[in-house]
This record gives sequence, structure tokens and C-alpha cells, in this order.
Amino acid sequence: MNKNDLIAAIADKSGLSKTDAGKALDATLSAITDALKAGDDVRLVGFGTFEVAERAASEGRNPRTGDPITIPASKQPKFKAGKGLKDAVQ
Repeated sequence: MNKNDLIAAIADKSGLSKTDAGKALDATLSAITDALKAGDDVRLVGFGTFEVAERAASEGRNPRTGDPITIPASKQPKFKAGKGLKDAVQ
């Protein structure tokens, strides 16, 4: 399912037009992104939790030359599925 398929499904299930469903989806994704940028978690009970994980700096190797390189620390978005979503998929 891609974004257009998701918008069509939202419009069908909610009775909204595809334009309004697209705006609602964009607003939802924007709100989640803004919360993660601010360092907050987004918890949707029964669906899951979006959070930011800190990755420490580490040593790696250049696959071509074998030379050691330093991989800098970074922040990565994570999603952990909730019980309701896990049960629905089973």
C-alpha cells in the first residue's frame, strides 16, 4: 500500500473526500514528525509508539578499502507496534 492507496482507504472508511483525507494524513504525519523533532514520543494506544533512539558513534570499515572509519552518533526514529496491532496481524 502506498500513500495514495492509504488516502483512498481513509476517504472510504471515514466518508471524507480524497482531498480532505490527504490533508488529514499529511497533518497527522507532520504532527508526528514535529513531536519527534522536539524529542517527544507519540503513543497511539493499541497501535504503537513512535520514538527517537540515540545511536552512539561507532567504528566501521570501508567495504572497498578495508580502512577503518568513524560512524558519527545519530538520532533514529523508531516504531514499536502496540498489542492491538500485533494481535490484528496475527
